[in-house]
Amino acid sequence: MNLPDFMSYSNKFTNGDFIEKISRIAKRAGAKLVYASLILYYTLQSDKVSVKDKAIIIGALGYLISPLDVIPDAIPIAGLGDDLAVLIYVLNKVWGDVSEDVKEKAKSKLSKWFDEDEIKEIDNLFDETK
Repeated sequence: MNLPDFMSYSNKFTNGDFIEKISRIAKRAGAKLVYASLILYYTLQSDKVSVKDKAIIIGALGYLISPLDVIPDAIPIAGLGDDLAVLIYVLNKVWGDVSEDVKEKAKSKLSKWFDEDEIKEIDNLFDETK
């Protein structure tokens, strides 16, 4: 899959819009997409992450927030697939800087929207087929 130019969406990111979007789409998006986005969101708040990495995180989260992306989110199933691909791509790039605290914080937040069986989906975070 060719990734879209998600960096052009960096001006779409705001904390408020991110929280609103995740709250609205959580169940439809699935635990994997929500977990990936929460990890990036919490990593963005860390002072241990480079400015360059923060820029690509902002681009990815802006892409997620934007209603105007390659595959519109309103299209069932496929609509969030491009968003997940962008999030996983960026998460792979910054994974070495993601602290265990961030992973735990993101995982505990998942329980707000998902049950334990659904949360197991994150065990295969970097496997885009599951």
